[in-house]
Amino acid sequence: MKTLLFLALAVSPAVAEETRQVDAHEHGVGQLDIAFDDKQIAIELHAPGADIVGFEYAAESSEDRAAVDAAVAKLAVPLDLFVLPAVAKCSVVQASAALESEDAHEEDHSNHDKEHKDEHADHADHEKHEDESGHTEFHAEYLLTCAEPAAVSEIKFAYFDVFPNALELEVQVVSNTGANAFEVERDNPMLDLRGMF
Repeated sequence: MKTLLFLALAVSPAVAEETRQVDAHEHGVGQLDIAFDDKQIAIELHAPGADIVGFEYAAESSEDRAAVDAAVAKLAVPLDLFVLPAVAKCSVVQASAALESEDAHEEDHSNHDKEHKDEHADHADHEKHEDESGHTEFHAEYLLTCAEPAAVSEIKFAYFDVFPNALELEVQVVSNTGANAFEVERDNPMLDLRGMF
């Protein structure tokens, strides 16, 4: 599924990467990539932990772990989050969701954290900075198939109802007509796709 999405987004890597870097960790703002390929739709979501569960530190308490598990379960049902027109007759082929850990970046961060602790050992807001630099992120990937893909004229973002801390999604859409970028916000949770096919 990643291959389909990466190939589709290859037409606008600079735009997608620029958007990802700018909004990589802005609370309330996630990234959604959607690629239409014949009867298939590949979707990839990246959202800050604060948007999804209200915190960004590693889940330690049983309440935090339960919140993460519940969020992953909700994220694994894409058509409850991103509602497509019924006439398109879309169904889920594959869905996966997880909270991404920082294990790959842990060494770099631990070096930075050690230097930071040495410089600011007595600084009162150090704990707050550590929370801000935790940057946990939920990642979900979906593959849908639609009997009538041209009928996908809009997407309603129930995502904002399910995750009250989410404020905006930066959306990249790739179809046979090219790539387009959109911002979908909580106060206007619809994406008009007319003219994309």
